[in-house]
Amino acid sequence: MKAYVVDKYKKKGALRLAELPDPQIQNGDVLVRVHVTSVNPLDSKVRDGAFKIFLPYRPPFVLGHDVAGTVVKVGSGVNRFKVGDEIYARPRDHRVGTFAELIAIHQDDAALKPRTLDMEEASSIPLVALTAWQALVDIAKVKPGQKVFIQAGSGGVGTIAIQLAKHLGATVATTTSAKNAALVKSLGADVVIDYKSQDFENVLSGYDVVLNSQDPKMLAKSLNVLKPGGHLVSISGPPDPAFAKDLGLNAFLKLVVRLLSRSVRKKAKSRSVQYSFLFMRANGRQLEQIAELIDSGALRPVVDKIFPFNQTPEALAYVETGRVKGKVVIKVQ
Repeated sequence: MKAYVVDKYKKKGALRLAELPDPQIQNGDVLVRVHVTSVNPLDSKVRDGAFKIFLPYRPPFVLGHDVAGTVVKVGSGVNRFKVGDEIYARPRDHRVGTFAELIAIHQDDAALKPRTLDMEEASSIPLVALTAWQALVDIAKVKPGQKVFIQAGSGGVGTIAIQLAKHLGATVATTTSAKNAALVKSLGADVVIDYKSQDFENVLSGYDVVLNSQDPKMLAKSLNVLKPGGHLVSISGPPDPAFAKDLGLNAFLKLVVRLLSRSVRKKAKSRSVQYSFLFMRANGRQLEQIAELIDSGALRPVVDKIFPFNQTPEALAYVETGRVKGKVVIKVQ
């Protein structure tokens, strides 16, 4: 099979198109022919080794975290899928590699593709929708009537998180540029802040939940818009002790993580709010629930641009510009 490989960790490193053996399926796996994959900022970070302490991939490895495709083979113990099923998935960490013609995925990480989406649209959903779900449903437990602030509303996570928060009954605020204001309003945003001319810290107050995806400066400001008892969930760091415990890190790395997040946890405690770090996990059952919301019309994908497979490096470079609305997808088949 053809696949795009990272030969070594390197800032802005190139991807190499390689011919690799077809993946071998294990117990509980399905072999999936990749029709479409999509690009996430996480791909660049993994390529550059930003998470190699927690995700020690051994180069050369195949990049890519989202897939929509067809099951072509099932392993022993598989009871959720059959050959010919159209699925979508975010493969679990240490088993990613969707920038390829084939991938072996554990059945627990996949779900049947939403009926109302084509492959291009479906491939844009898994990572960002799971992130939004786990932040707003699992961690923050958003309830009707609450106020939720979602940063970078026109980005991949933001476009889905706005819709999910609105579906959960929240009043939603977001930041974006003026040119994308109409887009985020169409997704359900009630309060739209132009980050180029307004400071959200001076506009928002009394919020129940903040979904942070920006830099440490924005993280600190986010604490100030929460009311006592509020919850700040960050997908851009710093990692917290709960994350280190869940990952089973050794004592030294647990100490490192504790030190990295000590400042924000201390500030959160002084304001009587809670801080949580989220590093999204693969979850096929949650993708099933997300598919139901999509097919009911509660969620819709936002696809900015479609690249052919031979332009995968260009697709990654385009996402790295930070100007993408929603998601960028790559048509493999």
